[in-house]
Amino acid sequence: MDLLNLSVVVPVKNEQENIIPLMEEIHASLAENTQYEMIFIDDGSTDNTSAILKEALSRFPCLRVLHHETSCGQSTAIRSGVKAARAPWIATLDGDGQNDPGDIVKMMAVVQAPDCPPDLWMIAGWRKKRHDNWLKRISSKIANGIRSRLLKDKTPDTGCGLKLFKREAFMDLPYFDHMHRFLPALVLRAGGQVNSIEVHHRPRKHGTSKYGLNNRLWVGIIDLFGVRWLLKRAKCPQINKVF
Repeated sequence: MDLLNLSVVVPVKNEQENIIPLMEEIHASLAENTQYEMIFIDDGSTDNTSAILKEALSRFPCLRVLHHETSCGQSTAIRSGVKAARAPWIATLDGDGQNDPGDIVKMMAVVQAPDCPPDLWMIAGWRKKRHDNWLKRISSKIANGIRSRLLKDKTPDTGCGLKLFKREAFMDLPYFDHMHRFLPALVLRAGGQVNSIEVHHRPRKHGTSKYGLNNRLWVGIIDLFGVRWLLKRAKCPQINKVF
């Protein structure tokens, strides 16, 4: 196998109709110019997701599948995928098909540019034009506003599932449930830089959203105070010489 430079990590739960179209899009976007692998994590699905992933292994040689016996949540599913990944850069996508895999190419171009700063550890997607119902849009807007004011993470859309980041940096971050909502703040805490770029966002074609007002807005606000506590206690030493 050629040296991998990208692992695409996709957590899925009850997304049986979205899986194959998403894999086809990832392959069409990346196969020509990128040595990559796809890692799909079945987070305790109760539909036909597991069987579809198993069948897809013969069709997509670059595919790897992990399975959680019970649902552990999006953050844990992402972490399982990142731990299993073999490439230095990780791209995450939501499994519902609303993220455009073509935007990964744009993100990779930023980190592969000759003038890319070495401490740029994350590119975060920014869904300026969202295709969600009004409740999801307003709850996300409120949560983003409160988070930005308290954490000062300079990221307009931390809820976007499309992100590109260094695997090594991610594995050094503190792990907790729902951490995926706070990745930019945690990367900044660790001493890295985060850039946001505008990405496409599409309507959901199949299935139903796993998030609503209770588990998106209120839970996120509760977690916010724990992350703020972490930020206040961060230490980033500047190491000039190693003996």
